[in-house]
Amino acid sequence: MNILVVLIPVSILLGGLGLAACIWTLRHGQYEDLEGDAARILMDEDDSDGDAGRQSDFEAGDEHAGSRRMS
Repeated sequence: MNILVVLIPVSILLGGLGLAACIWTLRHGQYEDLEGDAARILMDEDDSDGDAGRQSDFEAGDEHAGSRRMS
């Protein structure tokens, strides 16, 4: 029964931290633009590293490029 002296305050503390985190996210606008985030994940972004014009071996028609052995 002595373990309850520890477990009850710890569970109240963890519940309070979860509630505080939820209130923090609400106050800082984390849930404002859910539709925009859902659409943004589907958009293609331009490659900034310069590889945008280069085709991979698979796109170029060489399907077995990964199975070639180096000699």
